[in-house]
Amino acid sequence: MQEKEAFIDEAKIIGKQLLRSASSVGSNYRAVCRARSQAEFYSKLSITIEEAEESLFWLEILVESNIVAKNKLHELIKEAEEIVKVLSKARKNTN
Repeated sequence: MQEKEAFIDEAKIIGKQLLRSASSVGSNYRAVCRARSQAEFYSKLSITIEEAEESLFWLEILVESNIVAKNKLHELIKEAEEIVKVLSKARKNTN
């Protein structure tokens, strides 16, 4: 029973981290859209990419730790990878 409780606790911790980083992607992207200068745009976009990468990390951890089956998160992981690619391309094109 203790193993199951520990497993649930780990899942909750990872879930909270994922929620935090994923919601941060949205809020930081909003800041990107409202940037007042090219430097601020680049800086905020970099933060957004970091948070998107962190979200992808937590999704991968959920799979690797066998908390969630890979087939259940496959599409979400794919979408997160695409978000990182699009944001990274946008950042590259700002220079």
